[in-house]
Amino acid sequence: MSGEPFRFFRAGGVDQVQLRTGRDLVRLKDLDQKLWVALSCPVAGLHLDERTLTLIDANKDGRVRAPELLAAIEWTAKHLKNPDEIGKPGPLPLDAIDDEVPEGKLILETARALLRSLDQPDATAISVEEVQTALDAFNKKPQNGDGIVPPSQITDSDLSALATTILAGVESPKTDRSGEPGITRDDIELFFSDALARLAWLQAGSASDIARLGSETGAAYEALQAVRAKIEDYFTRVHVAAFDARALAAMNRDEATFVALGTGTLSESQEELSSLPLAHITLTAELPLEEGVNPAWRARIRAFEEKVVRPLIGERTTLSEAEYQTIVEALTPYGEWLAGEPASRYRELPAVEFERAVEGGLKEKLLDIIASDEGASDQAGAIEDVEKLVRYKRDLLTLANNFVAFRDFYQPGKTAIFQQGTLYLDQRALTLVLRVNDAAKHAALAPLAATYLVYCDVKSVAGETMSIVAGVTNGDVDNLMVGRNGLFYDREGRDWDATITRIVDAPISVRQAFWSPYKKVIRLIEEQVNKRAVEAAAKSEGDVLSKATETEANIAEGKKPAGVEPPKKLDIGVVAALGVAVGGITAALGVFVQAFFGLGIWMPLGVLGLLLLISGPSMAVAWLKLRRRNIGPLLDANGWAVNVLPRINIALGNSFTTLASVPRGAPRDLVDPFADKKVHWGRWLFLIIVLGLALTWLLGKLDGFLPPSFQKATVLPNFPAAPVETPAEAPAPEAPAPEAPAAP
Repeated sequence: MSGEPFRFFRAGGVDQVQLRTGRDLVRLKDLDQKLWVALSCPVAGLHLDERTLTLIDANKDGRVRAPELLAAIEWTAKHLKNPDEIGKPGPLPLDAIDDEVPEGKLILETARALLRSLDQPDATAISVEEVQTALDAFNKKPQNGDGIVPPSQITDSDLSALATTILAGVESPKTDRSGEPGITRDDIELFFSDALARLAWLQAGSASDIARLGSETGAAYEALQAVRAKIEDYFTRVHVAAFDARALAAMNRDEATFVALGTGTLSESQEELSSLPLAHITLTAELPLEEGVNPAWRARIRAFEEKVVRPLIGERTTLSEAEYQTIVEALTPYGEWLAGEPASRYRELPAVEFERAVEGGLKEKLLDIIASDEGASDQAGAIEDVEKLVRYKRDLLTLANNFVAFRDFYQPGKTAIFQQGTLYLDQRALTLVLRVNDAAKHAALAPLAATYLVYCDVKSVAGETMSIVAGVTNGDVDNLMVGRNGLFYDREGRDWDATITRIVDAPISVRQAFWSPYKKVIRLIEEQVNKRAVEAAAKSEGDVLSKATETEANIAEGKKPAGVEPPKKLDIGVVAALGVAVGGITAALGVFVQAFFGLGIWMPLGVLGLLLLISGPSMAVAWLKLRRRNIGPLLDANGWAVNVLPRINIALGNSFTTLASVPRGAPRDLVDPFADKKVHWGRWLFLIIVLGLALTWLLGKLDGFLPPSFQKATVLPNFPAAPVETPAEAPAPEAPAPEAPAAP
């Protein structure tokens, strides 16, 4: 079979392999991958069952690569008696499964079990829909073989509550086959590891050398931390004042600070007041705890005195530095213990919850549930193999004909898997529509497609949104602009509102390129005329407003309105310049007309040459760009690895863009009550031809086509007739004039 030659077809300027049967797919491993049209494609965003592509994607990176496609083909052929079963329409016949190999036998038995679960014990074939129905029912079971258990599937209330608690601390929970998030063996082990570490830490914190005040030690430590920095600031200032008495006033802040505070409304929460010393600095290192405390710190000092000072050293109205150090030393072990708290996602969980989970043996019970779920993994794997075989049998040939070759893209009446639907816009239907997965990549690669592209944001009735790009390959683009709306129908027939957000310009056809220069000139003239009109209108309005303002000012001041200045006389130099310009233009036009009519019977070729001179460059550029028009860069921007440049020629492009037309044979009422007044082009054309012939005759360009007698008789009176030479004898020489007499 490997010795049979491949057959190829030519499309898009590329030789592409023909894949018609499953045997062609099996031989695909022998085809040089340089001849593949694409080497990888994305899993998402294609009109092919995403579940099938996900199963083919062995490394789960979101892309189907050439080796993965070959592996899927090989696996499918291994489990079928006849590889030609691949690609055939309809369900998978059970007798087509090769039960001579152990894996095939298990697949066959599982397929029959699935059919029995669907009350179809006598069925001889199984479809994708039937496998999916049975698989959905299996996935909803508590034991579905994935080792992931959602809390809702645990019947014991205590275990379900604990599973919910564990799941709440998992950063990225895994999803069960049923679609719900659940806990795994690793999640359970991590929770109980944290529980044991936290219980041990809590037990250490209850020791007498750490919890000096028992259960109140934590509140005392917090009260100390709230004022610790400020108390140490106070004693430091006392030391500075004791070092040099001149610093005493500075340590208490200068009078200007208090003057500034006194100018406004004060409150104990005011930041400027809180920044002042804790108490008045004196040379005696005693911190007052009641009278003379900074109002902004009074509440915190009172809490410190009640929760820390009184329990540790007794009643005090002042606190010495030595007593303060005694307090700090007493609570330092608690602070060190607190800093050693083990990191855990469950630190907010009360200790009693950890104790209940550890002492109640809940860990072993949860692990038993996980083990029971994992025990069904063989059954789950067998069901997945049935699903793979049924899906691969249905989809592999279609995928290969949109991957290895682009047969569906180039075959009339077919639609490639990357085409998303039909966009109706500006009286045309666009079918070359792709989904935009990465706007940045499209911005970089889209111009390389050499195709006129419109990017649209689309929104469904249900509120779904996505971005698409459509190729415009026929018609004109005069009415296409950003912001214009259309209607998009996806492959399922759902309608989406579409709005153009971006346009990539490129030639559409040579015909469009022919008229492009004239349209540009007309557009330029319109823009210039409009610009001049706007400027003139603005100037006129400005002059009127200026004159009106000036008149109002003159009337207000009692002055007479200024008279209208007489128009300036036209400068003789301007007249001369205009005459020279008109004369030059007239002379140039006369030379052109004389040369044009001098062509005689070759005049039509002159017209054609003139048109080619104007439109030729534009048509040549369009022709060169249309030869490069291809869909490769758009697919690359969507995550494909296109191996060639699949071109879009004129005929193929026209099939992707259908213009509006009245159905053949449809009756039409041609009476339009609001039609524009008809221009009698026939009369104008006849008049132009008559004038042209008259001018040609006047220039004598028709004399060669007229008989001599008619040429003599039709000389116009305003033009002197040319002398007619006759073959008569030469006239006799004239007699010399008599010489004048010499002067005396």
